[in-house]
Amino acid sequence: MLANPSGVRSTACYAQPSHFAFSGRCKLLSSFPNRPRFLSPKKTSKFCSLSLLLSRDGVRCNRFAVKALAEPEVSESVAAAAGGAGAGGSGLLPPVSVKIPFGDREILIETGHIGRQASGSVMATDGETIVYTSVCLSDVPSEPSDFFPLSVTYQERFSAAGRTSGGFFKREGKTKDNEVLICRMIDRPLRPTMLKGFYHETQLLSWVLSYDGLHCPDALAVTAAGIAVALSEVPHSEAIAGVRVGLLGDKFVVNPTTKEMEDSTLDLFLAGTDNAILMIEGYCDFLPEEKLLEAVQVGQGAVREICSAVKALVMKCGKPKMLDAIRLPPPELYRLVEKIAGDELHNVLQIKSKIPRRKAISLLEEKVINRLTDKGYISIEGLSGSGETIQDLIDEEDEDEEIVVDGEVDEGDVHIKPGSRKSTPLFTEVDVKLVFKEVSSKILRRRIVEGGKRSDGRSPEDIRPITSSCGLLPRAHGSALFTRGETQSLAVVTLGDKQMAQKLDNLANVEEFKRFYLQYSFPPSSVGEVGRMGAPSRREIGHGTLAERALEPILPTEDAFPYTIRVESTITESNGSSSMASVCGGCLALQDAGVPLKCSIAGIAMGLVLDTHEFGGDGTPLILSDITGAEDASGDMDFKVAGNEDGITAFQMDIKVEGITLPVMREALLQARDGRRRILAEMMKCSPPPAKSLSKYAPLIHIMKVAPEKVNMIIGSGGKKVKSIIEETGVEAIDTQDDGIVKITAKDLSSLEKSKSIISSLTMVPTVGDIYRNCEIKSIVPYGVFVEIAPGREGLCHISELTSDWLAKAEDAFKVGERVDVKLIEVNDKGQLRLSRRALLPVPETSPEDPSSKQLTGNPDVVVIADSGKASDEGAPQKYVSVPKAEGLAEEKIDRAKVKSSATKVATSSKSNSAETTLLPRKKVFKRVKKSGSKAVTGVSSNDGE
Repeated sequence: MLANPSGVRSTACYAQPSHFAFSGRCKLLSSFPNRPRFLSPKKTSKFCSLSLLLSRDGVRCNRFAVKALAEPEVSESVAAAAGGAGAGGSGLLPPVSVKIPFGDREILIETGHIGRQASGSVMATDGETIVYTSVCLSDVPSEPSDFFPLSVTYQERFSAAGRTSGGFFKREGKTKDNEVLICRMIDRPLRPTMLKGFYHETQLLSWVLSYDGLHCPDALAVTAAGIAVALSEVPHSEAIAGVRVGLLGDKFVVNPTTKEMEDSTLDLFLAGTDNAILMIEGYCDFLPEEKLLEAVQVGQGAVREICSAVKALVMKCGKPKMLDAIRLPPPELYRLVEKIAGDELHNVLQIKSKIPRRKAISLLEEKVINRLTDKGYISIEGLSGSGETIQDLIDEEDEDEEIVVDGEVDEGDVHIKPGSRKSTPLFTEVDVKLVFKEVSSKILRRRIVEGGKRSDGRSPEDIRPITSSCGLLPRAHGSALFTRGETQSLAVVTLGDKQMAQKLDNLANVEEFKRFYLQYSFPPSSVGEVGRMGAPSRREIGHGTLAERALEPILPTEDAFPYTIRVESTITESNGSSSMASVCGGCLALQDAGVPLKCSIAGIAMGLVLDTHEFGGDGTPLILSDITGAEDASGDMDFKVAGNEDGITAFQMDIKVEGITLPVMREALLQARDGRRRILAEMMKCSPPPAKSLSKYAPLIHIMKVAPEKVNMIIGSGGKKVKSIIEETGVEAIDTQDDGIVKITAKDLSSLEKSKSIISSLTMVPTVGDIYRNCEIKSIVPYGVFVEIAPGREGLCHISELTSDWLAKAEDAFKVGERVDVKLIEVNDKGQLRLSRRALLPVPETSPEDPSSKQLTGNPDVVVIADSGKASDEGAPQKYVSVPKAEGLAEEKIDRAKVKSSATKVATSSKSNSAETTLLPRKKVFKRVKKSGSKAVTGVSSNDGE
């Protein structure tokens, strides 16, 4: 492109006619498609038509003149902008802000405020969620290729949610998987609308600048991208928009909020134009086909409203399209390639095996390239079938050459020996490749429509042969090999605990973990090629997510199956529909790993030949089941559907033409359902079948429920306790939750039971009065000893509670590791235990001279009461209570203070703790009272005196 002095990119031809000169005997042909229907004539410039004037006499000349038949006319908007720039103005379009419908609400679209040097820029606002999108294109076109040079980048900036990225650099880095998926959702509907022959590299950048946590930015980003492209100079056919459709109960909601999506049974994303669907992708819980079609119809209506508003905006401030930059191969080249290679292509495309067919097509393509470049035609007559080639013309020229014989050269002359002349081809190699590919596609489509047979001999509804087997990898937790025709997936399942879960970083600043994820890998060896191996590509991430979301509805809940599940799908062979092979292989591998699935599901890819009139058909679209790679590349649709016999769990449709209608989509869905049923029937024949039980190499997970306040006792200070349990028992992990759920992961049953016993002991609720036998002394301190009453549970036995005699130091009578019997006498507010050994010692015998002994043994009003509240049993620790006499009363209330003041020392106590042990709180006391004139009777009094 030549520089424009005004600084504004012109829509006219970039070359000055008088400066053009081409080398070689060729003719330049150009054609321009019609302008987009939503552009007004005033916005579109008149384009110059170029022609090379070539005569028979000009064959010997290597330079041809180019004549412009029409002078370029600059559109009004560009002229005004250029005039403004020349007059000292900015030369930029004025800012525009409009509101357009977006489901049940409106969004704000602003252009001309930010990014004014870009070809197109848009700021889209939904609530407090703001997405900025810009479109730029290079000044110089790149080399022609068979794909539009479009790159899309989408980024969710943490500052949009008031956060900062973690890590050392504190800035956004590698593109996250969610961002990659949204990039694909932007790219896929835009690409079919781009006009062929435009080779200026185009870059679309999209940033989330603000996020309110309520309005999702993905649908907003797709719509903003469609508007930015429509306002830019990039030539395309139609404006696009994207919406999300949810299902709340029986009501479809367009662009639901994040809270509404939590209760939705459908997640459908749809993009298209005002009259056709370009892309759908979504996930649901076994939704019937008819219900899905209703959702698509609702979404298409919302897209139509958006596109109508976008057209009005483009008419107001859109830039003229660079239609003059489109470079298409000469139309004559299509006829010529078909004439040279048509018959051979028809035979080659009947080869059933992919590799031999690919090699044969490659050889034929090389043959056509050599013939049309090195020995190419240079005239219309030659193109029309005269057969006169450049080599023929060179031979004619050689006849007129004057050959100078050696020795006949005059003195002073320079003898130039004539050499061979190399012809200049009419067609470039790139043009020939592009045309050859299109011709191959047309021949393949014509064979399917006319003959009713595909490359491998199948009818449109047939499924390729299917074989499957499980248990290939003995050490893996689950494995399966699924083969459908020349497409093969090796699926491997790994089970683990929560530590194996995938952590997701999102704008909502909510810690999110995925307990199930599928990772898809497509090595170059799967298609017999050599290629780069590295980080997963965008295609691999997209295919893996589709298969993952397809399998997710059949998984058990975390309570029923507390494992983290990872599925790896490695494509070992590929000839179409590898993502759906991952669904089938992943389902079998999950069953082989012992995961209790709700049902089995399968996936299938559907193709389409939309216009059959061109190939001798009646015009009815032709639906193809289980398409191959060649049918995917040559067809008009790639529609992947996964589910069981009755419902759909995941779907993805990409359209390569300007869209399809709902009737065509309905037919494709019904044909896909029949295909899924046949595939599921073949999966039932898997040999060897899935094990449907946990592998002996899979970890064991045990779930315990403890009191929530006891969780800290398992963790310990700084996690010391839980680490010691893991080291002592040999388990892999112990995961605790605030609600009291404890998950123990172990490799064997013995370590699992051991850790389970320790945790049970740590979290048990002890009762005062419990007796623990043969307990080990763990440590000795100046004020007593710590005794382990259960694994991991210790209590303090004070020095005064060790023996009935006075003890100066605990180590004088006890050693670490010694075992004793203790009784629990107190549990304080912190849950600490107070133990007593003395309470279990036998009562010492007293001498007759001891007055207290006389009082205890001789007083007829003293009754021995056991700790349990019943009369003393033999061998149980006992308390002695002195009850005063009361004359004339059958029963007497005993005040708690009086009992305390009148209580005697317990036979096994020696010091200050006697008063504490003589109290009988909330226990019944048997007493004996005397009544005048009658014998003693026994009454019962509780602590409240009743």
